[in-house]
Amino acid sequence: MSTTQTDTKPPLPPFTLETARQKVKAAQNVWNTKNPQVVKNAYTTDSIWRNRDTFLQGTDEIVAFLENKWSKENGYRLRKELFSFTDNKIAVQFWYEFHDEAGQWWRCYGLEDWTFAADGRMRKRMMSGNDVKISEEERWFKEGVEVDNVEISEKHW
Repeated sequence: MSTTQTDTKPPLPPFTLETARQKVKAAQNVWNTKNPQVVKNAYTTDSIWRNRDTFLQGTDEIVAFLENKWSKENGYRLRKELFSFTDNKIAVQFWYEFHDEAGQWWRCYGLEDWTFAADGRMRKRMMSGNDVKISEEERWFKEGVEVDNVEISEKHW
């Protein structure tokens, strides 16, 4: 894949604290669109993923995976926070909430390990997450609430 200025995804590696944080929030924002055709643009065409027990490679597989995911995870809202970074790698902690087809709410707690290509697209994403049943009252990311403004206590970090 050739890289030109028009097909880069700034900020580019090597990351600083500021640019790593920007990259994390950009990922949060694109995933919250719940649009696989938009999300895929953040990844190299041959990107490697492990999402829990699912192994994927390439944007075609990523799009199919996300279409399936978001057809089942209704009301999906996500927050990502920087955990650590190096030159071309970022680790994030995340939480997202959704309800299933029966109306049961869930919160996923997880960590991701990202590796970036020189053009700023993610070439590898490794995700581990655990889903916890929650009640409507326990939800953090209700409609109208800005996910970045939710206070998340230390026991959830």
